Amino acid sequence: MARSEENRRLPPAVMAVLRILGVAVAYYAAGQLGLLKQLRIEGATVTPLWPSTGVALTALLLLGPGVWPGITLGTLGSILTLAPFVPADLGILVGNTLAPVCAYLLLRRVGFRIELDRLRDGIALVFLGALAGMLISATVGTASFILSGRLAPGGFWAIWSAWWAGDAMGVLVVTPFLLILRRFRLRVDTRRWPEATALVITAAVITPVATMSSLTLLFLVFPVLIWAALRFELPGSAPYVLFVSVLAISEATDRVGGFAHHNLIQRMVSLQALNGSAALTSLLLAAIVTEQKNVRLRIEKACDELAQVVERLAPGETLTRWRREEGRKKGPRRSKGG
Repeated sequence: MARSEENRRLPPAVMAVLRILGVAVAYYAAGQLGLLKQLRIEGATVTPLWPSTGVALTALLLLGPGVWPGITLGTLGSILTLAPFVPADLGILVGNTLAPVCAYLLLRRVGFRIELDRLRDGIALVFLGALAGMLISATVGTASFILSGRLAPGGFWAIWSAWWAGDAMGVLVVTPFLLILRRFRLRVDTRRWPEATALVITAAVITPVATMSSLTLLFLVFPVLIWAALRFELPGSAPYVLFVSVLAISEATDRVGGFAHHNLIQRMVSLQALNGSAALTSLLLAAIVTEQKNVRLRIEKACDELAQVVERLAPGETLTRWRREEGRKKGPRRSKGG
């Protein structure tokens, strides 16, 4: 039986190729979703949120650095959907591949854990995975545009900032969601279902109002986000951040709701401020809650182990002492009753 199971397994080389192709398809599909809401700045196409960076970093964290060719293939497919390939696009291929790989190496360097159950993991993902790592793709990609003559040097900072913000938001919004989705288990806890239902209904009502209203009501999403993070930790807050980002991006690119009377730069700044603040709040607050809960569980476990050690050293002494203490507590109550 063991021999037949081994024979049915695919060779390691075939498995590696399948992983690379899977990453390429996922990267390309995420890129197509991102391109549904695109903007033109200085003649270049940019997206407020580039989900592919989140997919790429998640793939590296889960499958290892060997899947990097899939990121390159996915980037190539995304480029070809916009325009024919030219030699200058090699810079974009290199930058979009190096950025998540370097982000992955930085996270490994600091001992990042994919469970995101420590505050240090949330901080590392924000500052190393998103803000620092995505500097590479934005810088190399924008420089390629200028060197190829498709962008005037004066437009460098406008394209660079939009590129960097879109890639960073992809990591902040998509990576936590995918890491949580990977270990999602539908646990039926009847005590939590009423609150979870109330949270979903509140989010479904408040979020469209906050993003689609012509008034400045975007701040209304934060009480809901804090509720989700405090009560349901990252499995509750990460999907909500993605929901908020999708609605806000749709309104900003269509110039409706609270973004209707803003120019392009104002819309991008307001949108990225909202997305960044929501992602930061979700990651850090949920990580703090999870870390505190884990510390409490470890303390309770240590107390139980200590009680077991005491019981082994002095059998029956713990129970006798507990009964004596209970008798002292009940004694005054009986005398009062008499």
